[in-house]
Amino acid sequence: MTHSLQVSAEKMTGRDFLTLFDYSPEEINQLLQAAKSYKENPETKKGVLAEKSLGMIFENASTRTRVSFEVGLTQMGGHALFLSPRDLQIGRGEPVKDTAQVLSRYLDAIMIRTNSHELVEEFAHYATVPVINALTDAYHPCQAVADLLTILEQKQTLQGLKLAYFGDGNNVAHSLLVAGAKMGMHVVLATPAEHKADQKIVARVKEIAKQTGAIIEETEDSHAAATDADVIYTDVWASMGFEEEQTSREQTLSAYQVNEELLASAKSDYMFLHCLPAHRGEEVTAEVIDGTHSYVYDQAENRLHAQQAILAALIG
Repeated sequence: MTHSLQVSAEKMTGRDFLTLFDYSPEEINQLLQAAKSYKENPETKKGVLAEKSLGMIFENASTRTRVSFEVGLTQMGGHALFLSPRDLQIGRGEPVKDTAQVLSRYLDAIMIRTNSHELVEEFAHYATVPVINALTDAYHPCQAVADLLTILEQKQTLQGLKLAYFGDGNNVAHSLLVAGAKMGMHVVLATPAEHKADQKIVARVKEIAKQTGAIIEETEDSHAAATDADVIYTDVWASMGFEEEQTSREQTLSAYQVNEELLASAKSDYMFLHCLPAHRGEEVTAEVIDGTHSYVYDQAENRLHAQQAILAALIG
């Protein structure tokens, strides 16, 4: 890492990573540059987190999050420990306060993936080591950093780019709003009225946009959202915890499917992104996600590099 990255990392040492609201545009940019550096020069990450340990608490299933954090820390010389509720007394009713304080005595950081954002906040309140939000019902900040990194790699800039998101105004949409606002992007959420993003989050994001020059919009018109978009993004229609609503959501969200017809008005060099897992034929057609404009596997890989940058900044 260059000297400037180390200065920033020192400033971030010991902090939680719950949402990108807590990080300045400069700090997010430092994370992106560090992630880019680790990706391009893998030898520089060796030993950076030697003997550091991360506890990974999963209340939900995971492919990318678990593997990228575990492999990412191993590559840097540290050790990641997978913990399910079945492995912890918290699954049998031990107070979060006790679990958080005890784990803090053993670990250098704690990563949590759970449906409840309030639980992550409570954990962070009592823990004495950094707590990383690896997905809650409200936010998915690690994914957003990987998303920014993927866009930056292809477009060489973030400022002023138009990112259009289609479907459910969920945790991924919220974190994209925050990330886009912080980095001066034009973010449009195309969602039906019954699945809009949390309006308190939208209001906070619009305040940030006033400082950064970002444009934040919401619309029910998917074609207007797609017009001249540099980045097209979607996610599953029924996020974890909402699976029982799958059928009803298919009806209300079908007009927001990302397909070739919708993309006719996007920029000719648009990027398609999806945080995965994807349901081909629902939120996106196979021809789009498997087409030449799709960067979903680069995006998935970038979870590794983004999270390495986050871990190095917080506990390096």
